[in-house]
Amino acid sequence: MNNFVYYNPVKILFGAGQIEKLSKEIPSDAKVLMLYGGGSIKSNGIYDQVKIALENFAMTEFGGIEPNPTYETLMKAVQVVNDKNIDFLLAVGGGSVIDGTKFVAAAAKYQGDDPWDMLTKGAEVKDALPLGTVLTLPATGSEVNGNAVISRKSIREKLAFGHSRLFPVFSVLDPHVVASLPERQIRNGIVDAYIHVIEQYLTYPVHAELQDRWAESILKSLIKVGPEVLKAPDNYHNAANLMWLASMALGGIIKVGCPEDWSTHMIGHELTAMHGVDHALSLAIVLPGVMEEMREEKREKLLQYADRIWGIQSGDNGQRIDEAIKQTNYFFQRLGMKTRLSDHNIGKDTISEIQKRFKSRPGFDALSETGTLTPDRVKALLESRL
Repeated sequence: MNNFVYYNPVKILFGAGQIEKLSKEIPSDAKVLMLYGGGSIKSNGIYDQVKIALENFAMTEFGGIEPNPTYETLMKAVQVVNDKNIDFLLAVGGGSVIDGTKFVAAAAKYQGDDPWDMLTKGAEVKDALPLGTVLTLPATGSEVNGNAVISRKSIREKLAFGHSRLFPVFSVLDPHVVASLPERQIRNGIVDAYIHVIEQYLTYPVHAELQDRWAESILKSLIKVGPEVLKAPDNYHNAANLMWLASMALGGIIKVGCPEDWSTHMIGHELTAMHGVDHALSLAIVLPGVMEEMREEKREKLLQYADRIWGIQSGDNGQRIDEAIKQTNYFFQRLGMKTRLSDHNIGKDTISEIQKRFKSRPGFDALSETGTLTPDRVKALLESRL
């Protein structure tokens, strides 16, 4: 893919060398806080590129944002924002850093008692600091939307929130960064993007032909490109396609006029909160169970998915759905995912705790696009994944 600029409404600067253009995207008098994770950007050259691009800016740094960004760490960043009178945030990292930066952007302007209320009580995001991103890991699509998922270690919770004010002003996507990523992170990114599409596609038909075909093209491209990137992450063209696929998987276009599910994510978040399971891995464990448990509600789209994605056309409807679920699970396993709870020493105690949490938490007693995935059914589908 060639270099280009795209508005979504996020301004996306895509391609090699785009980090050099950062200084043109941030107001020259801004006091910038650069947020990043564990420091990999210092070994892969991204840190130096950003520092050179912004050498004439007043800039403060905040590192140490975790793979599942925590409220505890992010509130320390909010304190830096207040102490330094920061007025622009720059997230340099993957989805976790970007999600964390969105929380900081909103929390720094929050007028209530506790910014966590934005996640637990739906407190409105009335204002937020502007933010930009330099993406280092294709996966979550957080660089092109206003959503974020934040964990709170003290109570082992992982919850989502979002607002239009949290869309990045711009995002820089340079596919060269993929070459420096560990295999685990690439694998997670492929699976994360794949299941983002599934959550918006595998629901029930609403005659949205274009959205269906868009979603299917992303899925089929991920099936093709994903393994190729794992084999040769330094292949720029494959890396570029993976990066763009991950962005488009959650860029908003494929959900227009369509129902959405997100139950796989809601369940997977609990596995991450309770056991530290990688986000994408939690999704790979849960999705086959959701597909099986919800096979009647999702029947028409499951058959369409079987046909258009996996080319399954023989057998009766039940057999075709069975094979589609099997092929999905095989795809994750071929990427290197261990897709059973027992593979990670997670047992029935965790399943019972998730069931209990969902029964007590507002809005979690009726998951899925149909509102028919009850806590008892969540328990059943997780038991099928032991």
